[in-house]
Amino acid sequence: MNALPSAVFLDRDGTIIEDAHYLSRPEQVKLVDGAAQAIARINAALVPVILVTNQSGIGRGYFTPEEHEETSARLTELLEEKGARIDAAYHCPHAPEDACECRKPGTLLFRQAATDHPGIDLARSLYIGDRMRDVEPGLALGGAGVLVPSPETPSAETLEAVNRARVAPTLGTALDWFLCTN
Repeated sequence: MNALPSAVFLDRDGTIIEDAHYLSRPEQVKLVDGAAQAIARINAALVPVILVTNQSGIGRGYFTPEEHEETSARLTELLEEKGARIDAAYHCPHAPEDACECRKPGTLLFRQAATDHPGIDLARSLYIGDRMRDVEPGLALGGAGVLVPSPETPSAETLEAVNRARVAPTLGTALDWFLCTN
């Protein structure tokens, strides 16, 4: 990817916010250090920031769609306080056993984002997350993938990312590789 990415697709839990395991309350939303600043850099480069997240807690009955919306609103508030924004957000509410097409590593939500935002070229986009399931859609769609390990990332997935994509210590470092801005 020699030019700016067409879009940056980010995972939520473990990438933008600390993974609270089935986040259901706004007060549980805590930004990962440096995440808001990194997102603000993407915004400044005029590259769309698209959040794509698996939220199986909805399908499993651990929290409601309304509770998910409340936590999403809190994330928006926290990012805005730091001068950052998410341009669009998509979530899969299904449990893994539902075998839906929208659950990552499936590509349905990414393809939906490209339909909703016609300027997005999935093959020229960047896909970042803390699990291989966040990176794999990018690889399948011809884009670039970067794993940013969190405490929840299995070491086997980090090794797999070294071989199939890239691994960065922080979201900011991953962006350093792809954003042609200072």
